[in-house]
Amino acid sequence: MTPTVGSAGVPEYPMARAARCPFDPPPGLYALRQESALSRVRLWDGSTPWMVTRHAEQRALLGDPRVSADPRRPGYPSAVPITPSDSGAGFVVLDDPEHARLRRMVTAPFAIKRIDAMRPAVQRIVDRLIDDMLTGPKPVDLVETFALPVPSLVICDLLGVPYADHDFFQQNSKFLVSRDAAPEERQAALSRLADYLDRLVGEKLETPGDDLLTGLAERTKSDELTRKEAATTGVLLLVAGHETTANMIALGTLALLEHPDQLALLRDTDDPRVVASAVEELLRYLSIIHDGRRRVAVEDIEFDGHTIRAGEGLIMANNIGNRDPDVFPDPDRLDIRRDARRHVAFGFGVHQCLGQPLARMELQVVYRTLAQRIPTLRLATEFEKIPFKHDAAVYGVHELPVTW
Repeated sequence: MTPTVGSAGVPEYPMARAARCPFDPPPGLYALRQESALSRVRLWDGSTPWMVTRHAEQRALLGDPRVSADPRRPGYPSAVPITPSDSGAGFVVLDDPEHARLRRMVTAPFAIKRIDAMRPAVQRIVDRLIDDMLTGPKPVDLVETFALPVPSLVICDLLGVPYADHDFFQQNSKFLVSRDAAPEERQAALSRLADYLDRLVGEKLETPGDDLLTGLAERTKSDELTRKEAATTGVLLLVAGHETTANMIALGTLALLEHPDQLALLRDTDDPRVVASAVEELLRYLSIIHDGRRRVAVEDIEFDGHTIRAGEGLIMANNIGNRDPDVFPDPDRLDIRRDARRHVAFGFGVHQCLGQPLARMELQVVYRTLAQRIPTLRLATEFEKIPFKHDAAVYGVHELPVTW
């Protein structure tokens, strides 16, 4: 299958996945990678940024200080229409030194040792939710009953956000990651979440707790952060902390169910190294950030035989980068024994995902516990009827009916 091309012969992006292979990147990306590491694609607004399809080139450009993550810069290849005040949420869309200043404020709670200390609490959450599933009616929608509650409960506890408000922040998060939402809808959702987190920051100033939001609130008292920066950082951590992991739990479980030999390896092991390897391979294989990492050049860059001009957009398609045969032999095969640690599912460079230790730990607990506690887990519908999230910036499934 060749990519859809516009009037000037430049393929349109995003591209459709093959219906028979919904875990794989779009065929059009394979075709572009075969031709060159860099090529042009056409976006919704007619712009033609550079598409970067190979692993080494993606890492090189993601680590290059001459590219910017700021969507307010001219030429930034936005995935959707944005309003003038809509620059996303938090420090992930800022460049250094502002990015580094704000990121440092929340680095410590995501340190590996601190995350490992949370593992028993996450295990209790997972076990309780599985207990509820096993004692309730079946089939169940694994998204609603398990995949979404697990990371929501975890990030609420870490941040100090009341889980009772999960319907509110989950519904508003959907607008932020939807390809189909109007700019006004996304901006309204972002404003609602910012107002909500601002109120919580105010409450933490009055009644401090042992949580991340309290730490942010304390920094506003010493003028290290403005109140708006604290609230915006809270929005980023709340949305990213549940949305991506929830999709990875559901999509990863589906991939394992469709590869029973791999599921059996995970179910039958007591080796934490095998479990960790399974998580890295699923992250590589699925690459749920399927609209690519977006950047814009701030200087001219001579790269791979091309001149990337200042003001030209760049899209690092990490899903096809993670299927690069020069890095991962037989890349379209799911193999949980593979050393997949060089994947770019979390990005690369200074903007590499801050929460990756937490995501890894949650996924290690989830996949192993599901496989071992519900060894007969299976789909409760035909695979062809599973509704994949082709309409969202974060790939996954809208529903996952399962039984046992």
